[in-house]
Amino acid sequence: MSASQSPRLADRLVEHVKAMIHERKLQAGMRLPAERQLANELGVSRSSLREAIQKLISEKVLISRRGGGTYVCDELSPWSEQCIVEPLKTLVADDPDYRYDILEARHAIEASTAWHAAMRATAADKEKLQACFDATLEFKESDNPDLAAQADVRFHLAIAEASHNVVLLQTMRGFFDLMQSSVMHSRQRMYTVPTIFARLTQQHEEMLQAILAGDPERAGRAAKSHLGFVHSTIKGLHEDEARLARITRLPDENSL
Repeated sequence: MSASQSPRLADRLVEHVKAMIHERKLQAGMRLPAERQLANELGVSRSSLREAIQKLISEKVLISRRGGGTYVCDELSPWSEQCIVEPLKTLVADDPDYRYDILEARHAIEASTAWHAAMRATAADKEKLQACFDATLEFKESDNPDLAAQADVRFHLAIAEASHNVVLLQTMRGFFDLMQSSVMHSRQRMYTVPTIFARLTQQHEEMLQAILAGDPERAGRAAKSHLGFVHSTIKGLHEDEARLARITRLPDENSL
């Protein structure tokens, strides 16, 4: 390919990636598929894809985050990012147990977003909620827990959007931004355990049906029950990982 053709290819790839983001309803803070997977899907070389992604990063459509991965740029205001999200990121980085504070805060806030969504959701909101819930079902047999976790995030953010409370919505976006680095691994693991996935699906459906029915009390209870389950499940997964890590550090009996 000549040098004159390369820019045109990059520009076409930019449009292809934008179309993919739109078609898959990847919202702010959602992660793109891994580079190798995306290059295969688009039928291009990884170097060409990188060039297109760099263009999208310069356009502030995408952002590359420390720790790996390319994400759709979130819509947090500079003030929210600097004064709320960044200080909490530092806390979580210094002491990972702060992730449980984030989950506890979600427990309170999502009960409120669900309550208000049941009161205020428009026909368009309800259609989007149903579509986001249906998207979570597509990954039941998936071997891609990352995409499954993203579908989960889209469902919860759709509820926050349906609350029509911009403060709650921006707070939720900030929480999920924090969770990308603090608990994403465990959230992904939840989708590899069939019994856990089934419980999550049931809880999501109860939240959805309560909102569609316009029952705020039921919606709030469903959100609290769901977040309580997520909190205890993630904590259990982390404890299991820590236990296994301790076992692997034990000296071999033959060395004693």
